[in-house]
Amino acid sequence: MTAVMAEQGRKRVTVLVADDHPLYREGVVRALLASGQIEIVAEAENGRAALDAIIEHSPDVALLDYKLPELDGVAVTNAVVRERLATRVLLVSAFSDSGVVYKALETGAAGFVSKEARREQIVDAVLACARGENVVPPDVAAGLVSEIRLRRQDDAPALTPREQEILHLIAAGKSLPEIAKELYLGLTTVKTHVQHLYAKLGVSDRAAAVASAMRRGLLE
Repeated sequence: MTAVMAEQGRKRVTVLVADDHPLYREGVVRALLASGQIEIVAEAENGRAALDAIIEHSPDVALLDYKLPELDGVAVTNAVVRERLATRVLLVSAFSDSGVVYKALETGAAGFVSKEARREQIVDAVLACARGENVVPPDVAAGLVSEIRLRRQDDAPALTPREQEILHLIAAGKSLPEIAKELYLGLTTVKTHVQHLYAKLGVSDRAAAVASAMRRGLLE
C-alpha cells in the first residue's frame, strides 16, 4: 500500500507534443502516457499553436518537430528562451541536420532526438530532459563534428583540469549529484565549479554551456 501511495503522490512530468503528422503525434502521445510518468497537457500541429500552448500550460518539456509549419522548432526554441519560459525544449526530426541541431542547442534547446528512435528512447529522452539533462544521441552528436569545426573559435577560455572534467560530464548528460558521486566531491563543491565554468563560458545554463563548449572546441 505504501508503494502504491508513493507512486500516486509522485509528480508526473508535464509535456506538450507538437508534430504536424497526426499518426506520429498520436503514437508518441500513447508511448509517453504508457510510461505512467508523464502527463500530456497539450498537443499542437504547428509551431504557433505549440508556442501558445507552452505559454498557457507551462509544461516541463515541449517535444517539438523541428520542421513544424508556421514556426519551426528552432523558432519556437528562440521564443521560449527569449521570453525566459521555464519549459525545456526537446526537438525531434527525421533528419540529423547538423546546422539546425547546432543552432537549436546554441539557442537553448535541451536536446535532440531522431524520429527513428524507439518509443522507449523517446520516453527516456523526455524524462532526462525534465531532470535538467541534455539529450544528444551519439549519432546526432557525430553529425555535428563538421559544424563544430566550421564554427570553432580560437578564444577558448582557460579551464582548470577539474572544470574540464565537469564540462565533459555535463555534456554526457550527467546531473550534478551524479557528477559529485563520480568525482568523489561534495555537491556544493561541484556547484561552485559549475558556476566558475559558466562564468568563463559566458553562459547561464547547461545547454548553453555545452553549445558554447562545442563551438570553442572544448569537447574534442
